[in-house]
Amino acid sequence: MKQKKLLPPLDYLRAFEAAAIHGSFAGAARSLSISETSISRKVRLLELHYDVPLFVRGHRSITLTPQGERLLAPVRNALDHLREASRGMLAQAGRDDVVNLAATNSVASLWLMPRLRRFTRANPRVRIRLTASDNDAECLGDGIDLAILRGDGDWPGYSARMLFGETVFPVCSPDYLRRHPEAATLEGLRKLDLIEIANQHTEWMNWRGWLEAQDAAAGPVGGATVFNTYPLAIQAAADGLGIALGWGHLVDRMLENGELVRPVGDVNARTHFGYYLLRREDRESFPELRIVADWLLAESAARQRYGARPVGDSSVPSQGSDEAIRDRDVTASQSPRTGGGSPTGPGPSRSKRERET
Repeated sequence: MKQKKLLPPLDYLRAFEAAAIHGSFAGAARSLSISETSISRKVRLLELHYDVPLFVRGHRSITLTPQGERLLAPVRNALDHLREASRGMLAQAGRDDVVNLAATNSVASLWLMPRLRRFTRANPRVRIRLTASDNDAECLGDGIDLAILRGDGDWPGYSARMLFGETVFPVCSPDYLRRHPEAATLEGLRKLDLIEIANQHTEWMNWRGWLEAQDAAAGPVGGATVFNTYPLAIQAAADGLGIALGWGHLVDRMLENGELVRPVGDVNARTHFGYYLLRREDRESFPELRIVADWLLAESAARQRYGARPVGDSSVPSQGSDEAIRDRDVTASQSPRTGGGSPTGPGPSRSKRERET
């Protein structure tokens, strides 16, 4: 003989509970938004499952039998536990599917935004709340789950993975280069319309510093149009206003689609800093956060690689080398040397190692 299942279907128990609470099948039907016939049938099937009567049926009402009274308390407790567990799961899902991601203005505008549409299409249930700021304190605020900042990898209390390094080269529009072919040489370039960035981050690499990194002869540089944010400076270059300093990986898409060109070819300057993905070590992870972090690291792994001589380093090969670099996990033990949020200058060179960025 086939053994009877120990537990009856959950909808039988819900119908029984509702009928007992309301004292009628009609009231139970209204509370569960199903027909009275359906309630009566489920209760009858539950009675058959236990082989005992659970209700005494009257003309317009029902009352519990002793067996029904004995069953009601544990059924209500069990269903209450299930409701509470379900409520908690739904509340948790409502919190955790939003990932608070912060990045510098330049990274948010030029690197993240072109990629977000593809990510959201592939992960429709994962929502990203993006904060763009060149204020490191804001990017590392209490409500932030992941941050992308520029530095050397040392942030106390954060794990850090390098997304890309810092490689800087001139960029302009194709039309500007056609009108000013002298931009193809360092000497000619320095006399043209150079686009600068000026704000509180005085350590950002500027034209004078970039030309010095190329060992270009000392001398005045051309008149500069000044902007206070990097995305504006790059857009100005794309609009033909002059020549800006382009940060590799931030301007790759505009180079690929022809909005920008590199007038002096592969000549560039590279620092020992980079852009890192940061996550607080004392913050509990959750599935959506891991999905976003894995996506950012995958985008990093697929990036174009730049090889060049680090600024201030004469002991390594010149431009064109393509040595491999390993992204690293860093448990910070020193104060961060970040130099602000967006494209920044090299600062003192602390390493002699050639790195691909």
